[in-house]
Amino acid sequence: MANSMNDRGRHSTKLFHHPATSSWFKGFSQFALSLGLVCALGTLPAKSAERLSFFYPPFGQFSITVDDLEIFVNEGRVTDSFATYAAQATPEQLEQLRTLLGERFEVQPFTVYQFTRSPIGKTLLVRLSHILKTEPNKSDFLALRAAFNQAVLSEEGLTIVNVLRQFPLDTIHLDLQRVFLATDEIMDLLKMKESIVKVLQEQAKTEISQNPVDLKWDLRAPGRLRWQKVHFTFTHPNRENPIPVDVYRPLARHRGGGFPVIIISHGVASNRETFSYLAQHLASYGFVVAALDHPDTDTAKIQNFMAGFDTPPDPTTFINRPLDIRYLLDVLEEKSRFDPAWRGQLDLNRVGVVGQSLGAYTALASGGAQLNFNKLALECQDLENRLSFNISQLLQCEANDLTAQAYPLGDERIKAVLAVNPFANTIFGREGMSRIQVPTMVVAGTEDYITPTVEEQIYPFTWLNAPEKYLALVEGGTHFSFLPDTGALPVPKDLMGPDPKLAHPMLQALSTAFFKTHLTQAQEYRPYLSQSYAKTLNREAFKLTLVRSLSSAQLEGATANSPE
Repeated sequence: MANSMNDRGRHSTKLFHHPATSSWFKGFSQFALSLGLVCALGTLPAKSAERLSFFYPPFGQFSITVDDLEIFVNEGRVTDSFATYAAQATPEQLEQLRTLLGERFEVQPFTVYQFTRSPIGKTLLVRLSHILKTEPNKSDFLALRAAFNQAVLSEEGLTIVNVLRQFPLDTIHLDLQRVFLATDEIMDLLKMKESIVKVLQEQAKTEISQNPVDLKWDLRAPGRLRWQKVHFTFTHPNRENPIPVDVYRPLARHRGGGFPVIIISHGVASNRETFSYLAQHLASYGFVVAALDHPDTDTAKIQNFMAGFDTPPDPTTFINRPLDIRYLLDVLEEKSRFDPAWRGQLDLNRVGVVGQSLGAYTALASGGAQLNFNKLALECQDLENRLSFNISQLLQCEANDLTAQAYPLGDERIKAVLAVNPFANTIFGREGMSRIQVPTMVVAGTEDYITPTVEEQIYPFTWLNAPEKYLALVEGGTHFSFLPDTGALPVPKDLMGPDPKLAHPMLQALSTAFFKTHLTQAQEYRPYLSQSYAKTLNREAFKLTLVRSLSSAQLEGATANSPE
């Protein structure tokens, strides 16, 4: 903790005067609030908080009333007691703070209740209780849960200032030291990301000069083949019910050994229809595309869980999802051999997998990445008490409850993997990612706060030993930029980012070039896997950087040289 006015000013600058920090805080706070840092339905508090108190050595005890904050939110007026703190910020930053404190999050109480029954929801709530305390040295997530419960049920609704008002004690004790630690961590992450993005951009420039290309086509446009959609179900021995699949088949007879096959794996709260826009596009270029539902994490499962009719997903999803891919390929192989309608149409020695988020994990595991139980055990200790802004790590650590053994999740029929917004750091680590031996493309977004870009995508990319690898970084891209909607999850608009429809053509073009090159060996598409082509896909909201080479040493050099 600071012991001088200079130090105090340094912390205040970090809290209020970095524009990226305000945006980051807003996005993270909205996500945490809207996805369930809220309470289970229970006894309502008999008291309401009147004051927010914090101790700042060596200057002493400070406080501000909740009334002062409510006046600021409702009227935009800064009271005398709030003026000391407000003076630290610019008018623009004060307006951001006012919006954040007063913004109402439209979340149903029962949805909130169900989410906080899950291990991830409880962990997030406990973490927050270390900052907002019942006593200076005592955390009580039950009190915080009660505050959220009253707020979400009250007329004012779920806002940050209303949560503070509904705290079931007269005074809330703010752990300012943890706030400063959190701010310092955020600032370090921002500086590291900025430095690493510059390294990627410089690497891309180098690769442009080494690989001049003659670009003939716009791969965002549909291909020349028409297609048809076929539906069927198949059985997974670990699943209670048959798994539905939509297959997009080119309306043509293949003259050789059949069309290459691409499997699409969706993320949490999505389904087989989420990436229909991508499936249709790839089918028009001569691929048979199969999009399946993963029953333990699809839209219906999450909706039923949120409504109280189902249990939350359990750690076996990390095993069952890649096996869904394997069993689907077995079914397609059987159809290709024995069903006249399918005979000669599928080349199951040339299979690619596309996945997003948890689906990207599935794609990487199917392509050969192995679970790293040593790293899981090391990094998943004492999660509730650790300061971390990596939401995806909470999900990854669910795998720590699996029996530690070598799970054979990869499938030798898979010859290429495209992973969009993956998480890979804790669950695979360097050792697990290095096991992938097929061409791999990782697609990342600079504004992805669910699976943080540097930790979950850029570093894992450097661990790949695949003979051909690509990292596509979308500046302005979020965790939801390639989704048509957010499925069953109540995601705030600010976390969605710019209109996702503007990013979809990027993924269509990249995936076409990638799979044409590495599944059909059509070398005329290889030039499109370059920064020369990537920059032609740029839009005002999204800028694309594509590199084929990046080392851990380059990243370490970037972070070592980042400005203080």
